[in-house]
Amino acid sequence: MRHRRKGRVLGRSPKHQRALLRNLASALLLTERDAEFDENAPKVKGRIVTTVSKAKEVRPLVEKCITIARRSLAAQEAAEAHSTDAERGSEAWKSWRSSDNWVAWNQAIAPAVAARRRCIQLLGDPQAVSILFEEIAPRFADRPGGYTRIVRLAKPRLGDAGPQAILEFVGVRDRIAERSEKPSFEDDAPASEEAETEAAETDEAAEEQAADDSAEKKDDE
Repeated sequence: MRHRRKGRVLGRSPKHQRALLRNLASALLLTERDAEFDENAPKVKGRIVTTVSKAKEVRPLVEKCITIARRSLAAQEAAEAHSTDAERGSEAWKSWRSSDNWVAWNQAIAPAVAARRRCIQLLGDPQAVSILFEEIAPRFADRPGGYTRIVRLAKPRLGDAGPQAILEFVGVRDRIAERSEKPSFEDDAPASEEAETEAAETDEAAEEQAADDSAEKKDDE
C-alpha cells in the first residue's frame, strides 16, 4: 500500500528520485547564468526539455525555492540600510565591524542567510542558489505564485516515444490574448437622429403634397 506516499515513483528509489529532482531544478536555474563564453551554454534561457511526468514532479520544488528566495528580499533590503561599502579588511570596515550598525545588519540579514541555507539544502548547488537569489527572486518579487509553466511538445522522445514537455519560467514568452473591441454607437447617434428628423420632414412634405393634389382634383371635378 502507498499510504501518504504521494507523487510519481519514476522507476527509481527514493534517494534516486530526490537526486533527479534536485538536478532538474538546478538545471533550470542554471540556464539563467551568464554563459557567453561557456561551451555548454543553454540554447534558450529559463527553459529545459524533459518528460511530462518529470516536469510535473520538479515544478513544485522549483516554485518552493523561488518562494523562499522571494520572501527573503525584504530582509536583504532591511539589511542594506545598515551595511557598508568599505572593502573587507580595511580600517573603515573594521570600525563598522565593531559598531552597532554591524549588530543591526547581522540581525536583519539573518532570515536571508537562513533562506539561502534552506535552498542549498533543497537544491545542493551553490551556483544555482546564487542565481536564484540574485536574478530570479527579484524578477518575481511582485508575483505571489505560478512562476513556471509546462508546455507539452507534439514530438515524442526519440527512443522510447515518451511524451516530452517544456518547463520554463513565465514572463518572457507569455501569450497575450488580444480581445476585439466592441463597436461604440455613440458617434453614430447624432447622425441617426438627424437622419430620422430628415425622414420625418420628408414624410410630412409628401403628405402635404398628396393633400394638395387631392384638393386640386376635387376642384377640377
